[in-house]
Amino acid sequence: MGGAVSAGEDNDELIDNLKEAHYIRSDLVEKAFRAIDRADYYLEDYRDSAYKDLAWRHGNLHLSAPCIYSEVMEALDLLPGLSFLNLGSGTGYLSTMVGLILGPFGVNHGVELHADVVEYAYQKLDYFIKTSDSFDKFEFCEPTFVVGNCLEIPPESRQYDRVYCGAGVQKEYENYMKNLLKVGGILVLPLEEKLTKITRTSQSSWETKKIIAVTFAPLVQPKQNVNGRPKSVPLPIFEVRTLQDLCRIAIRHTLRQPIAMGEGRTKRRVSFPGARAMHRYGPRFERRRFCRRFYRQCVNSMVLHDSMIPTAMDDCNYPGGVEEDEEEVEEEEERACRRMREDLPEEDEEESSGTEEEKNKSGCARVEPPVNILREKILRLPLPEPLKMYLLYYREK
Repeated sequence: MGGAVSAGEDNDELIDNLKEAHYIRSDLVEKAFRAIDRADYYLEDYRDSAYKDLAWRHGNLHLSAPCIYSEVMEALDLLPGLSFLNLGSGTGYLSTMVGLILGPFGVNHGVELHADVVEYAYQKLDYFIKTSDSFDKFEFCEPTFVVGNCLEIPPESRQYDRVYCGAGVQKEYENYMKNLLKVGGILVLPLEEKLTKITRTSQSSWETKKIIAVTFAPLVQPKQNVNGRPKSVPLPIFEVRTLQDLCRIAIRHTLRQPIAMGEGRTKRRVSFPGARAMHRYGPRFERRRFCRRFYRQCVNSMVLHDSMIPTAMDDCNYPGGVEEDEEEVEEEEERACRRMREDLPEEDEEESSGTEEEKNKSGCARVEPPVNILREKILRLPLPEPLKMYLLYYREK
């Protein structure tokens, strides 16, 4: 299911739409969603549909609709240091977002029925750690996945603070799922075609809340062995971190502190929807900036008639950031920009596009991404090169 919000052109716009529709309501969940590009978990041939609010399935690979994941993340009430179990962990997209909130001292486990999907999930996890700039902005709880049917977990297994099931749970398995929770824990699952939040308030009492109507494929029933005994799926071990790993976490945490404080800079707060996606390096800000520059070039070359020039353009000096009172002007510029592009002859439009070199000269080239400050600080440390690479998690960028 899905389709509750309009499609976005990129990950930031998808998150803006989810916020406007009130599926994403907390800053913590918003940051996790923005940190991971949903398209990275699609096969290359299907990336074009990644920013639609729709579920995606290809063979054994499956992703729920963004509005469902938003409701799940909000309902889980995640905090640093908690333990999380993902039943039907799939591509690892949800587990990775959860790991950004749990931090290095949380527990992040997943159980997936298909071995090829677990392999795919580890590939995507490795790609995120090695290449994503977001990785250095968070203290991450790396997920661990095992292959097996989640209905074959031994009853004596350790319990978790948070549990999510990504398949429709039959009523007879409701108590089985509840017993995976610690007291005070939260279970989110599709139950009787409703996404349901269950909180364990004591050893024998639970509070239940229905969230939204959903349609999920049902849990796969466990197969009986030849000898008639049920198969057992052991959960990942709760591992204690090594001293070496703890040192890496502590060093990165210390170096990250000034970054979190903005290196002494103050941030402007904006209140209109989608403002976060319009930061200096955001795609929506780039599109608006291009329209503004294109608009000014046309005005200067007298391409526009007087009737097409909005009065709001009397002052063409724009600061580098985004101001709350600029929104109306920028929207008018975008509309005028679109009108101009439609009215210009084809040869003029071709000339306006120009070569890459001309774009660079005119200042319309794509803005370079910001420097990874944490990486730069680690590389400047007076340490042997192998130790620096260890502190960087052997990242490729």
